[in-house]
Order: sequence, then structure tokens, then C-alpha cells
Amino acid sequence: MTAVRTKCLVALTMLLALVVSGCGTGETPLPGAAEKPSENPVAEVVKDDAAAALLPANVRDAGVVKFGVSVGGTGPSSYFSDDNKTPIGLDIDIADAVGKVLGVRVEREIASFENILPGLTSDKYQVGTGNFGVTEARKKTIDFATYINDGQGFAIRKDDTRFTEIKKLDQLCGLKVGTGAGTTFEATLEKEKHVCTDAGKPAYEVLSFSENSAIYLGLQQKHIDVIMSTINGLRFAATKQPNLKFLGEFKRLDVGFAFRKDSPLAPAFQAAVNKLIENGTYSKILAKWGTQDSAIPRSEISPPEHS
Repeated sequence: MTAVRTKCLVALTMLLALVVSGCGTGETPLPGAAEKPSENPVAEVVKDDAAAALLPANVRDAGVVKFGVSVGGTGPSSYFSDDNKTPIGLDIDIADAVGKVLGVRVEREIASFENILPGLTSDKYQVGTGNFGVTEARKKTIDFATYINDGQGFAIRKDDTRFTEIKKLDQLCGLKVGTGAGTTFEATLEKEKHVCTDAGKPAYEVLSFSENSAIYLGLQQKHIDVIMSTINGLRFAATKQPNLKFLGEFKRLDVGFAFRKDSPLAPAFQAAVNKLIENGTYSKILAKWGTQDSAIPRSEISPPEHS
């Protein structure tokens, strides 16, 4: 790690510590935080016996499913409400609705994004949520039951006039790119870093963080030039942060509930999502969070990665 990067990481860590300490008192919300929308389409969801019958007997008897949940600093997938304690968002509503369809209680443990998938393979968690994109690499050890189509996008400071859109990674050459640790964004950026050196240009630098808030702070403090994150997350954040500009879509990915490979829970969750699509609850949840253009026609188990 270079001295410059070390200095950058230290500065961002200090900034994040200040933000988190402020959040504990409720005085300084995370970047992009918002009050909870008033709609509650999950309230009227009822158990579906056919879907519930797909659960393993031990899970039906226990009446609870343990989730590992990543809660980011911004919506709409999952973030903390204005009390800085209660997780809310699209992922939360979809999971709660699926739990009601299956007749089980959703028990959440907040975890860092990069620790959830390993936690599934070690049976620490039964299900993982955190806007997990379906990729061929992940499918080697993880199964998915899809519930939305999101993907990869970019954002910059609004006062940065260098870009109006980013469609190719060689546009990033020589820049510092902030992204989430353990994400498809990090994997994509690291895998394709050679596009710059192949073209005789300086490579871009990937700065990865476990906390979304550190990424946004780094961008506004000009320690980071560009953010790569979810399409829906960046679009949402751009409506909440005055100096943030969403640069559009880079690549679409299906997003799903994550399970260890060959988990017997996947078919039940797939059936529950399809029940929500069928009865209209699904479209109401997406409308609540402004993500209607990410709707899927039906849930699938571990579909092929979008090219």
C-alpha cells in the first residue's frame, strides 16, 4: 500500500468515526439517510400454505429463519431509519413479506457485507441480504432466489465536470475509485484494471471500504474521484445529497436472497417471492422505494449472470 493510500485510508477512517459518533446521538445522519416512507404494503401479507410447505420441516417447526443482513449508509436497499437503529428499505420489506408468506419470523443479525456469504457457507446464517448480485463466481458456493434486477453504476461530485457518463472502465484511468469491500464492484474493478495499463495509461486505484458512508465522505472530501456502487443506491443517494451526481447504468445484475449451495430454503423463498408478485404486494413494495424499473417478472433460482 502506498503512503498516499495509507494517508487517504486514515483520513477516511477518522471521518467515518466522527459520523458514526454523531449518529449515536441522532444529530448527524449518515449521508443519504431519509425518513421511512409512510406506506406499509407488508402489513396485509398473509401466509401461503403451498409456499410454506416447501420449507424443511425443522424450519417450519422452529418458525424462524436467521438472516445475515448488511445495512448500508444509504437506501433504498437497506439503511437505518432516522433513529439510527431500525433497519429499513427494500430488502427489509421484501424479507419481511416473504417471512409472512412462509409463516416464519425473520431474525436479523447485522453484519458487514463481506462477511455474510462466508457466514452462509459456515451455517452461521441461513439467508443473506445486502443487494447480493448473481454472478457465476458466487454461484460456485452460493445459491440465490432472485427478487429484483439492479446492478452497477457510477457517481461523482456534482461540481466535477470531467464526466457526464461512464460506459467503459478505461475512462477511470489515473483516478481513485471508491467502492464496497467484497462486492461485485470491487471484483469487476480489480479484474479489469489492466485496461488502463494495456492502453499505456496509468491504472486507476481501487479504494474499498466496509462502510458506504466512508465512500461518500471520501468523495466529498476529494480523497476519491468516482464511486462505483448499485444503480438504485446511487440514484437514491443523488436525491438526498446535494453535491452528488449519478452517471447512469454500467451493468445490470439480478439480485437475490443468498443461501449456501443446495440449501433447501431456496425453493421456498422463490415461491414466496412469486406469490408476492402474483398478489401485487411486490409492485407496491417497489413503488414505495421508487425502484419500479428494477422489477422482475418472476423469481428464479441462480439464473445465469447478465453478460
